[in-house]
Amino acid sequence: MLGIHSLWLFVLSGLLLNITPGPDTAYIVGRSVQVGWRGGVAAAMGISAGCLVHVFAAAIGLSAVLAASSVAFTVVKWIGAAYLLYAGVRMLLSHAPSLSPEAASGPRGLTMRQIFWQGVLTNALNPKVALFFLAFLPQFVGADAPSKALAFIALGLIFIGTGTAWNLGMAAFAAKAAGRVRRSSRALLWLNRALGGMFVLLGIRMAMLQNR
Repeated sequence: MLGIHSLWLFVLSGLLLNITPGPDTAYIVGRSVQVGWRGGVAAAMGISAGCLVHVFAAAIGLSAVLAASSVAFTVVKWIGAAYLLYAGVRMLLSHAPSLSPEAASGPRGLTMRQIFWQGVLTNALNPKVALFFLAFLPQFVGADAPSKALAFIALGLIFIGTGTAWNLGMAAFAAKAAGRVRRSSRALLWLNRALGGMFVLLGIRMAMLQNR
């Protein structure tokens, strides 16, 4: 079908990759603890949307351009690093959130839309994710595939679908287990700063990425 082979191995590999803890996991869990299940869902869907950008980029060849062109890679790298550092510093400088009903949307009135787009941008502006999809997906597409672009998209949607299901379950679990944390403004403050520190670290790591 579409020239895809070893689909079972792809699904299994994707599941193992999705459940491996990483920055995305930390972001989803952090927002779930801060804001509740809705915040975790917004974070998970944002990350999935960011991955979708890379899947379509790989399908139409943009990721190949990114891998081949040091200039394109550097531009995307610095834009992504700058965004992560900006978002991280803002979190580090944040103040304790109000626990009034009006502030229930999140720290300092953080909205679900903001959480979603933060997840999108942290993935879409990460050239390392683009190179991952470019390296991972072709392994399961045959050389004689009638449409390699459609095969890329199909595999990408499968990968994103399994990852989204896992992330939503993780968000629900984290939100349910964190009710006491959300009742403490001090705990929310330090959790937000921890996420900020993670964003700063990711920004520094992204700035040091090399196109190899």
